Amino acid sequence: MKSGRPPEEPPRRIAAHIEAQQLESGLYLVATPIGTARDITLRALDVLNSADLLAAEDTRVMRHLLDIHGVPLRGRRILSHHDHNADRSQPALMAALQQGASVAFASDAGTPLVSDPGFRLAREAAEAGVRIHAIPGPSAPLAALTVSGLPSDRFLFAGFPPTGKGQRQSWLRKWMAVDATVILFESPRRVNQTLEELCEIDPDRGTVVARELTKKFEEVIRGTAQELLDDPRIARMKGEVVILLDRAPPRQADEAAVRAALQGALSQMKVKDAARQVAEELGLPRRDVYQIALTMGA
Repeated sequence: MKSGRPPEEPPRRIAAHIEAQQLESGLYLVATPIGTARDITLRALDVLNSADLLAAEDTRVMRHLLDIHGVPLRGRRILSHHDHNADRSQPALMAALQQGASVAFASDAGTPLVSDPGFRLAREAAEAGVRIHAIPGPSAPLAALTVSGLPSDRFLFAGFPPTGKGQRQSWLRKWMAVDATVILFESPRRVNQTLEELCEIDPDRGTVVARELTKKFEEVIRGTAQELLDDPRIARMKGEVVILLDRAPPRQADEAAVRAALQGALSQMKVKDAARQVAEELGLPRRDVYQIALTMGA
């Protein structure tokens, strides 16, 4: 008996084209793929095809991207612009913008300014009254949040943790106290170290490690901080890594719990700083914690 449904049509090639329209003057911040080259948007290709001047964190990466998608340079320059040469490259970009040019800037992967170069240029352009155009697209923090399974109604992107152990633990304590999913970047060489310090703070905190997002060897590892630390895959971690931390569960802290937390903090810092840190961790009024800390620090 036939179901009456029409036969399924197999997928077929869909024609798409890149436009070559005259762009309005301004700075175009172009998001580029974080892995799979086809994740670029048609509008991003339009802008890269039409801009008067191209700027890139790495000109070789930009040239490769243009080659993949068949976007010709037509004699246009690609100006190198990153945090280490901004003092030399930024004046030339600003001069072009103030003369009415359309300038497209892209970092190596993802959205410019998100742990990538571009902030100083965008700020100076805004202060000079230059229009800034966002060309949205791939973003590693948002891609990681999407696949993490963690709450997405409130989230905080915190960037890279400090490299020093003491600084990193204080940094982690600060952001782990925030009532939101926390997203951070980490070097694959330091993922294990960061998980160790997470376990010192809260081994039961829901944690996700996502690596090589949108690439062939994409991997998402979920569990508690302790479970991930014990996972053998972490020791073999390679590629681009994003770590996500679930928000802290509600805590009811009595005075004994406050004193226990203060005891550890007071061994490392002054009374005022210890009170602030513990108050943030436990979600308590700073003044109340400070009063208890004064009796312990005397």
